[in-house]
Amino acid sequence: MNHDIPLRAGRRQWAGLTVLVLPTLLLSIDVTVLHLAVPALSADLRPSSSQLLWINDVYGFMIAGFLIPMGVLGDRIGRRRLLLIGGAAFGAASALAAFASSAELLIAARALLGVAGATLMPSTLSLIRVMFHDPVQRTAAISLWMTGFTGGMVIGPLVGGMLLEHFSWGSVFLLGVPVMAILLLAGPMLLPEYRDPAPGRIDPASVVLSLTAVIAVVYGLKEIAAYGFGAVPVLTLLAGLALATAFVRRQRTLTDPLLDLRLFAERRFSASLGTLVLVILIGPGLGLLTAQYLQLVLGMTPFEAGLWTLPQAVAVIAGFTLAPALVRRIRPHVVMSGGLALGAVGVALLTQVGDSSAPAFIVAGQVLFFLGCSPLVVLGTDMIVGAAPPERAGAASALSETAQEFGGALGTAVFGSIATAVYRARVAVPEGTPPQTAQAVRDTLGGAVTAAADLPGGLATALLGGARTAFTAGMQAASGAGAIVVAAAAVLCAVLFRNVSTSADPETSPETGSEISPKDREAVG
Repeated sequence: MNHDIPLRAGRRQWAGLTVLVLPTLLLSIDVTVLHLAVPALSADLRPSSSQLLWINDVYGFMIAGFLIPMGVLGDRIGRRRLLLIGGAAFGAASALAAFASSAELLIAARALLGVAGATLMPSTLSLIRVMFHDPVQRTAAISLWMTGFTGGMVIGPLVGGMLLEHFSWGSVFLLGVPVMAILLLAGPMLLPEYRDPAPGRIDPASVVLSLTAVIAVVYGLKEIAAYGFGAVPVLTLLAGLALATAFVRRQRTLTDPLLDLRLFAERRFSASLGTLVLVILIGPGLGLLTAQYLQLVLGMTPFEAGLWTLPQAVAVIAGFTLAPALVRRIRPHVVMSGGLALGAVGVALLTQVGDSSAPAFIVAGQVLFFLGCSPLVVLGTDMIVGAAPPERAGAASALSETAQEFGGALGTAVFGSIATAVYRARVAVPEGTPPQTAQAVRDTLGGAVTAAADLPGGLATALLGGARTAFTAGMQAASGAGAIVVAAAAVLCAVLFRNVSTSADPETSPETGSEISPKDREAVG
């Protein structure tokens, strides 16, 4: 056992970081390329509408549900070990998905990919926590790790499009095989092992409660966002919240809880988690609305709409990259609150978009939002990981990822519901529209566009004009609500983080001194 753990990371740690970026890059690519492959796999496997929904959604459900159990498992059996096991499983499930001969088999493969994917994010982030003891280096490492995730979302459609142009739809899943092979080969050489030296026993009931609560809540929120407040999604959401309450109560009674609730007593942890959720609320919901605006209001093709989203990806990467440099010169709460104020201005700009506005107006608002919010995402994640003791970093990382999953699903449901309510209140159906068509028009803008294709020219033009105006009004209302949320998050950052630094407490962390605690020496291999 090497007791001379260096304070500052060296070449091996930075080389190891490149290995840790690979899984995050792959996970983000895997999310984006499936949408491109849907037409081809639909023609080949002929899934029902329900099966197609599960092909798309089961991956996210499994990741969300298994994040906390996998984060805790990594703390107990070793984070590198879990990462390598998960990487091997992800590669195998990718191959299974690529050669799936039926919709049922593809759904099963996607579910396995989600379970394996849940091992990757908390393992990589918690390993960064123990590889980079110096706070400045750790912030830089986290920003690079997040840049890899964003980069995957940018190159995913490009790589996927090239593959689908020359090969079958299964080729997009085979991307995971060589990436995970590199991880399995380089990981043992470049990554340290770390586990909790006194982990305690895992409570199976807590695992079941956590898993079912998260999946039920995320499922309910996504169904509400897609189809409105039906009985099934609302009851599922309420059941998930009840299970979450039972989970929390159980943790308070256990000697070895699955989730240590004492983490929330640390201000950096709870404040960072709360503000992160507030900000994550905005991106997915408004992103979905602006994507529909570009295609259904301005009439762009999916590819053209995708190109107009590239500037915001560049803004995210710029924000992630600049954040570590900014906090060396400016106090963290100023960087975060100032960035969020800029983000609020960006979201507020979207309230001025009309039903014939140039797309550049949308891009300006999105760029300001993502550029302004990026520092909070980096520094907030850094504080969540840094505030947790090293032996609980896996659980803290998993909780951070789970909170962001919740935030994304909740934001899509809330802002989608606001936009839909305004659309249905404002949409005008011209006289002469068939009753069945009128119902589709009142439901969604997509329904109006589909219905207009079967109507005479003048009636179709009038119908589309009214529907597009109503949708734009809904997007403006949702953007106004989003601007208020981001502005509130800016105020909270200014207040809650005023006397908080991004580094860990010197009295409880080894990273600010030259000595590593005996407990950490025992845990690091």
